[in-house]
Amino acid sequence: MQEFRPTRFQILPLVIKNLLIINGLVFLAQNTIGGGENAMFNMDNLFALHTFQSQLFKPWQLVTHIFMHGDFGHLFSNMFALWMFGSILENVWGPKRFLIFYMSCGLGAALCHMGVLYYESEQMIREYSTLTEAGLREFIVKYGTNIVGRIPITLDGAKDIVILNLNEATLGASGAVFGCLAAFGYLFPNTLIYLYFFIPLKAKWFVIGYALIELFAGIRNSAGDNIAHFAHLGGALVGIILVYTWNKKNRRTFY
Repeated sequence: MQEFRPTRFQILPLVIKNLLIINGLVFLAQNTIGGGENAMFNMDNLFALHTFQSQLFKPWQLVTHIFMHGDFGHLFSNMFALWMFGSILENVWGPKRFLIFYMSCGLGAALCHMGVLYYESEQMIREYSTLTEAGLREFIVKYGTNIVGRIPITLDGAKDIVILNLNEATLGASGAVFGCLAAFGYLFPNTLIYLYFFIPLKAKWFVIGYALIELFAGIRNSAGDNIAHFAHLGGALVGIILVYTWNKKNRRTFY
């Protein structure tokens, strides 16, 4: 069970097809009725994921954020990876189990990310609560990297930074897709993945390498690049746990 080559009848299985359609329609809605200053309502505020400390947090965001994306490149890369790895998993497991797996990875990624956000937000709130005039510039530079120079170096400016950080939205299927990638690497470790379409690399090394890069990036730059690295790792971890649990009685088929 180390290689898998889908036939033409398995290229676009049921759940994958519907996930692609749903994500596409949601992206269309984001950029028509739910985006921009003149939109009917702000879909990011309602359906993207926010930290527990934010006034914008709603429980359903743990699910709805999985179907939203920031731009076309974000959508395309996630949907391409979902089709590439998820279609194989659905062919192996069937639609019901794959859907359970996909949503579980998305939820696991969200909870992991929420834990990181909570820790970072609490640290920011503590620093703000003891903030003095002498530390204003340092605080604003630390937590307002993207808007330094456009916000006054005052206590009100620092308060705006806190609100902006608490209300920052997280969206995308990346966590669930990383779960698919991790499961694929576990089930088909020696299948070749072609980086940039021409560099061959076994799936197991690709997954391990990618996970290490995400871990390093998350630790080194957890608040600087607007990428939810620990959400990716959370989705991958849930994916590995699920696929291991489901197949622990059949381990002779692996590797």
